[in-house]
Amino acid sequence: MAVRTCDSPQPQQGPVLPDSLTAGRERCQAIGQALGRVGLYQPAQLTGDKPTHAESAPAANTWRISPEPFWLTPAEASFFQTLGAHLQAFYRAINQLYHASRKGQQPVWISRYFDQGKPETIIDLGRMNRFKQQLPGVIRPDIIPAAGANWAITELDAVPGGIGLTAALAGAYANSGPFSNQLIGGPHGMIEGFAAMIRAAADQHRPHDGPSPSSHNPLLAIVVSEESRDYRAEMAWLADALGRHNIQAVCVAPDEIRFTESHLECDVNGRSSQIDVLYRFFELFDLKNIPKSDLLLYAAKKGLVAMTPPPKTYLEEKLAFALLHHPALRASWRKALPDETLAVLFGMIPPTWIVDPAPLPPHAVIPGLEIEGEPVTDWSQIGRASQKARQLILKPSGFSPLAWGSRGVVVGHDLPQEAWAEAVQQAVNGFAQTPYVLQPFVSGRPYTMSYWESNTDRIVELKGRVRLSPYYFSAGDEIRLGGVLATFCPMNKKLLHGMSEAILAPCAVRDTAGPEERP
Repeated sequence: MAVRTCDSPQPQQGPVLPDSLTAGRERCQAIGQALGRVGLYQPAQLTGDKPTHAESAPAANTWRISPEPFWLTPAEASFFQTLGAHLQAFYRAINQLYHASRKGQQPVWISRYFDQGKPETIIDLGRMNRFKQQLPGVIRPDIIPAAGANWAITELDAVPGGIGLTAALAGAYANSGPFSNQLIGGPHGMIEGFAAMIRAAADQHRPHDGPSPSSHNPLLAIVVSEESRDYRAEMAWLADALGRHNIQAVCVAPDEIRFTESHLECDVNGRSSQIDVLYRFFELFDLKNIPKSDLLLYAAKKGLVAMTPPPKTYLEEKLAFALLHHPALRASWRKALPDETLAVLFGMIPPTWIVDPAPLPPHAVIPGLEIEGEPVTDWSQIGRASQKARQLILKPSGFSPLAWGSRGVVVGHDLPQEAWAEAVQQAVNGFAQTPYVLQPFVSGRPYTMSYWESNTDRIVELKGRVRLSPYYFSAGDEIRLGGVLATFCPMNKKLLHGMSEAILAPCAVRDTAGPEERP
C-alpha cells in the first residue's frame, strides 16, 4: 500500500510493483530481521535471537514496519536537497549575531538570552577563538507537513539521534525491495555523508605540515554518554558501518577514553590508538554527570583532538526561532542572510516567543502574540486562554534534560485549563534557569500508510500524521543530504516522535508526481 494523503481526491501512487500482500509481509519480516540481527529492532519473531550489539543497548527499539518507504514527490525531494544550505546559513547567522551582540554591535539582550541559565564555564568554552567559526557537522530539522501546502520546521537539532537507525533502515529497505534507486540519499547516503563530514573535520584540524587528506585515515571516536544510552546501539552500528567506508571508528563511553599530554586515545581491536576526531553524542547540560568530560573538553580547546559538534550552547537553543521573528532584528537578518534563505525560513519556521517574565510598560505588547483577538501584555493571559484559543505549545529552549525527546513539551489544548495555567506559570518562574518558548501548535496533514501487524501477520492500513527528518552533513563548503526519516504516528497522537505505535521508514521519491507538490 503506497503512502497517500487521506484528503487527496486520488491516492498518491508509489511505483508499480509485482507485489502482493504476501510479498509485503515477507518484506516487512526481512526488514525486521535485518535490523534485529544488529540490535536495532526487536519484533516478536526475534525474541530468541542475540543482537550483535545487545550488550550496548539496554533494550532494542520497537515500532511498526511498512512494506514501502514514505513516498515524496519529485518536487518535495528536490526541495529537501536545497534546504540544508539554508539551514547551515541560519546557523552561521546565529553564530555571527551572538558574537556581534557580545561586542555591542547588535543588541546585548541577544547574547544574554542565549546565555540565560548556563554556567560561566560553558559560556566561556563556547566563546573560545578555537571554536568561533565552527558550526555543527550534522543538521537535522523536524518538519511537519501541515494543512494545505504549508510545511513547518518545529525543531532544529545539532546533536540528533537517529543517524545510525536511518542509515540502517535505508540499507534494509534497499536490500528487501526494489527501492534502492528511489531512496533519498540512496542505500548508503547517511554513512557516506557522515564519513565526509568526519574527514572534513579531521582535515580542518590537521596541522599544515601533516599528511595530505588522501593519505590520512582518521580515527573517529563516537562518545555516547549514559544520558544518551538509548542511542548507543545505533551509534555502535554506525561505527561498524563507517569501517566499511574507510573510516576507522569506534563507539565508546566517556570513561573508555584516556588522556595524555599530547592526545586522546582509546582501545581499537585491543590496541591503544590516538583519536583524531571526537563526535560529541552527549549534551552540554549533562557535563557534570559525564566521566572525564573536563579532559575531553580540555583536549578539544587545546587542539589535541577535533570535536564536532562544537561545544556551543547558543547553537542548540530553540529561542533562535523567536529571534528570527523579532521585529527589531529584521534588518540584522536581512544583512546576514540571502533573500531566498529568509523567504524559506520565514515560510517554514512558525512564530515563536520567549517566555520572558520581564514586565512590559503599559503601552507595550508582545509583538505578534494575540489571544482571541486581543494583544498579549502579560503571560497570565496565555494561562487563562480557553481551550479553543490555546492551540499552543510550550517547549524548553535548550540546556536542560527536558529539552530533547519531547520530554518537556506541553500542548495547550491537550490539558485542562488549570493544568495549562500551571504549566505557563512554571515556564515563567523557571526563566532564570531554563527559558521556555511558546509556539502555535502545528497540526500535521493527514496521510494513510500501511504496516505489518506482527501478532496477526497481516498488512494493516493506518491513518495518521508524519514528521519528516532530513539529515544534512557538512563537509567543508559542501552540505549534502544523507537521507530522510519519516516518523508516522496515529491520528490521536499530538506529538509526533518515535513510539511503539509509530511507523518508521526512510523516504523515497515517487516515479510520478501526484496532486500535491512542494509548496
